[in-house]
Amino acid sequence: MRVICLYIDHSRGELKEQEMGFGGISIWQLLIILLIVVMLFGTKKLRGMGSDLGGAVKGFKKALNSEDDEASKKDGKEGKDGSDEAFSTSQRNLESDKQEQKH
Repeated sequence: MRVICLYIDHSRGELKEQEMGFGGISIWQLLIILLIVVMLFGTKKLRGMGSDLGGAVKGFKKALNSEDDEASKKDGKEGKDGSDEAFSTSQRNLESDKQEQKH
């Protein structure tokens, strides 16, 4: 995605265009913001915040994967006879329906 900024060069009276960086912020503006943040917080505190954020993301991914694993285990659970639990449950339901029809 390209963001182009149009501006008027008053010294020449011309309409000029300039390609902007991330979200309309140039690279130099991002570097100045980064420099100010580093000066305010210091590299040690930023490194600690980065590792905490990385740990949080890692824990979130692990939780998502464990939920997926639990769901797949629950769906693919096998009964004692080696058949799927869902199949054995439906078979039991059919057998109970047949018995009810006999009575």
